[in-house]
Amino acid sequence: MSLTLLDVESPTEASVGEFGEMLQMSMSAVRLSVHWFGTRRSVTTSQKHQAAETFDAESKFVSMGKKLIDTNHPAWRKMVAIRGQIQRIWKNHSLPYPEQGIRLIRRSNLSSFTDAMEEARSDLSAAERQIDSHYEELRSAAKLRLGSLYNPQDYPATLIGLFNVEWDFPNIEPPDYLRMLSPSLYRRETERIRSRFEEAVVLAEDAFFSELAKLIEHLNERLSGSGDGKPKVFRDTVVTNLLEFFDRFKRLNIGSSVELERMVASVQQIVGGITPSALRGSVTLRNSISSELTKVQASLDGLMVDRPRRNLIRRNGGQT
Repeated sequence: MSLTLLDVESPTEASVGEFGEMLQMSMSAVRLSVHWFGTRRSVTTSQKHQAAETFDAESKFVSMGKKLIDTNHPAWRKMVAIRGQIQRIWKNHSLPYPEQGIRLIRRSNLSSFTDAMEEARSDLSAAERQIDSHYEELRSAAKLRLGSLYNPQDYPATLIGLFNVEWDFPNIEPPDYLRMLSPSLYRRETERIRSRFEEAVVLAEDAFFSELAKLIEHLNERLSGSGDGKPKVFRDTVVTNLLEFFDRFKRLNIGSSVELERMVASVQQIVGGITPSALRGSVTLRNSISSELTKVQASLDGLMVDRPRRNLIRRNGGQT
C-alpha cells in the first residue's frame, strides 16, 4: 500500500505501522536549544539561617531565593515574548516525538523553518542589545531592592552573549556502521526506532484532539457565559487561536484519523467567516454558534473517551 500525506482512509490498528513508516520516510528530527540568563539565585547559607530565625524556624526546612532584576521591565518582557515566539515557531512546524526535546518536521518544510528561526534569532539579538543598554539601570534598582541580599558577583559584566537560540537535526536512525558491526543489534535498533515513529502517530492524534477540545471549550465558555448579567468579554485571540489551529492542522495532519478530520471540518464550518467583532456585536449570533459548538463538543468528548487508543506493538520487546 502506497501512502502519501493526503491519504484520509480510516486507519485500522494494523495501519498504525504504515503511518509510522510514512512519518519515518518524510520527517526529520528537529531539536531546539534556548540559552538564557537566569534571573534567580539562591541566597547564602547564613542569609537563610537569618531568615529562618526571624520566623523561629529550622533553616533546613526553609527554602529561599532572590530575583536579580526586575522582570517586569519592558525590555525584559520583550525578550520573553521573543522566546515564546521561538517556541511557537518550533511547535508550529513540527509534530511530537516520544523523546524529550525532539520533534518531527517535514523535510519539505526545513527551509521555511530555518528562515523563520533565523529571523527570530536576529530579533533576539536585537532585543539582547536593548536589554543590555538598560543593564546598569536594572542593577542599580536591584541593589536598592535587595538590600543586604545584593551580591555584585551574581551579575556578569554584560548581558551580551548570554541569550541565544540554536537548533539542529539529530540523526535518530540506527547508525550504518552497526549494520556491519552487529546485524542483530542493528535489527533491534531498527525495530525500536520504528516503534517510536508508530507512537509519534498516536502522539500527533492525541495532541490535535486535545488542543481542538480546549479551543472549543474556551470559545464556547466565552460565548455562552455571562458575568454580572452581561455577556463575557472575549479577546480576538479566542477566535484567532482556533483559526491558527485550522491552518496548522492543514499543514501537519498526517491523515491517520478520519474522526479527527471530520471534527475539524465541522468546527471550521461553524466558525468559518465569523469575526470576533461580529460575535461581540450580536447576541443572536453568539447563541447560534454556541449551540452548534456544544453539539460538536459533546461528540468530541465522546470520541476522546471511547476512541480506542492505538495498540502500539513493541516488536522484540522494544521500549519507548
